Amino acid sequence: MTTDELFTEISLITKSNYDFVQNKLNKLKDSQLNWKPNNQSWSINEVLFHLNQYAHYYQDVFISKIESTKFTEPKSQFISSPLGKSAWKSMKLGVANNIKRKFQSPKNYNPTLQPQLVRPNEISIFEKYQLDLFEIIEKARNVNIQRVKIPISISKFIRLKLGDALLFVIYHNERHLQQIKNLIEHRAFPTN
Repeated sequence: MTTDELFTEISLITKSNYDFVQNKLNKLKDSQLNWKPNNQSWSINEVLFHLNQYAHYYQDVFISKIESTKFTEPKSQFISSPLGKSAWKSMKLGVANNIKRKFQSPKNYNPTLQPQLVRPNEISIFEKYQLDLFEIIEKARNVNIQRVKIPISISKFIRLKLGDALLFVIYHNERHLQQIKNLIEHRAFPTN
């Protein structure tokens, strides 16, 4: 894919995610934000906590690597590594916006293992991270996203190309916002 196609894709998804949260989630009450259909499911606030934990890690790393890289010549084409493509494809929604594969969340990103860490303001934290993500995307346009390497959250020794890491994070966000949409559409979702 071209780098322009990549940046268009991730910008559109990020805007859609931000708009959904602004227009839909900000109108929900606490009882709705904390509702879950069963003990194995996550509430809306728990999903946002999970996304905010990932954003906290990845966005700091993105900024640090973009600002310190010597690879400041953008390239017109982006070629994913096999590992990178496997990572972001596993997060990408199916054609019908379905979640194709479920994954076990790492301990420090799993709100059911640390419910005391879920904050009442997860929505505003998520919105702030999305606005920051727009800035990161703009900064990333000025570097070689093929050469800048990002250590993944579960192992500092495994690194993805910046382009692959951006796709992974943004598809991961989209995937979990679909999870939130599914919660809202659940037949037992509280009306107030």
